[in-house]
Amino acid sequence: MNIKALFKYTLIILIIIAYNPTLFAKDFKIQGTVLDAEGEKVGGTTILLLTSDGVESQRTETSKPRMGMGGGSFKFKDVLPGDYILEIDGGAKGVVNMPITVSDDDLDDLELVLSAKAEVKKEIVLESDGKETSKIVEIPDEATEAGSDAAYVTTELSFELKKLSAEVKHLNSELEDLKALSKMWVNPLAIYSKEIILQNGSTVFGKIVYQDEETLKVETLLGYLIIERKNIVRVIDNVVTEETQEYVPEQIRDSYSPPPMPKLAEPKYTSADPLSREAGKRYSANCVLVGNISERKDNQGAIIFTGEVKNIGGRRADFVKVDFVFRKNWSGETKTLTTFVRGTYHTFDSGITTDATLLPGSVGAFELFVPNDFGSFIGYSYVIDWEEYQ
Repeated sequence: MNIKALFKYTLIILIIIAYNPTLFAKDFKIQGTVLDAEGEKVGGTTILLLTSDGVESQRTETSKPRMGMGGGSFKFKDVLPGDYILEIDGGAKGVVNMPITVSDDDLDDLELVLSAKAEVKKEIVLESDGKETSKIVEIPDEATEAGSDAAYVTTELSFELKKLSAEVKHLNSELEDLKALSKMWVNPLAIYSKEIILQNGSTVFGKIVYQDEETLKVETLLGYLIIERKNIVRVIDNVVTEETQEYVPEQIRDSYSPPPMPKLAEPKYTSADPLSREAGKRYSANCVLVGNISERKDNQGAIIFTGEVKNIGGRRADFVKVDFVFRKNWSGETKTLTTFVRGTYHTFDSGITTDATLLPGSVGAFELFVPNDFGSFIGYSYVIDWEEYQ
């Protein structure tokens, strides 16, 4: 670059600086406090920062008091040097129209005092020559002070009503939360669809949020639980549906309670030999569940329960079966399904042959098919039943 070109670019830069002094001008801030005629700080009032020709440059609001203290302060940032006007219309509390100049420093600790509005009236003047002329007279707004107080009281009442309305809404929300919590404790399945049965006999109602090959993380009413898979007997997926409520007469409504679950018959011993009935338990058949009852679904949505039964007694058990009692809802409605154990074959003197016989120490498997049209259920129990013949 030659000297002539360098001189040309330098001249252009100097011209830009000369005709644009605000290009490298420093920004300043304006801050202060707004007071009313009694010297009290005024919060929540809009302040306009106008240029000298009346164009709005910025606007802000005075801070509101907290805990009965503070408030009334304002701040404008990034203000360029120049002449400005601070304008406030505080309604009944008064107005402010204050010219300021920003030159080479921040303007701090400004106090803007609201003054009462002047009432503009038209006054008729009778001249000496008998002609009437009119002129505009500004009268201090003392005559309307009572009206201003009434407007202030109305504003305060409106604020109190809004505050009470907000408190009522908050209390209603708290009441709904309490109702939801009470419903959760009475019926956990109202919000949780999983019922997890553990090997120690306890049941956990919750939502499975994470699981892997070894553990499950369950969200419950008491918080999050980590459960090992080896401690789980089964997981029941409960579908919450709206059940048709049974009508109960008002006279007995208070004393009404759901019907109890039916009790299945105890294992029957029908041996013809009366001595065998009195021989004691160790000389009788005794069928128990081996391991856990497994549950799976097929492609049609049917549920299949499988397991094994062992005869740990001292006699042969015939027609060994497992009765499943399914609990349909919380009102106590139940349905019962039965499956026979696949054991060894035995032919009786009558010529009847069965494969549901378990000799002492033998094990037989069973399988129960629950079709899709059976409907949903919230749990089940089972009873192992058998017969004893000579």
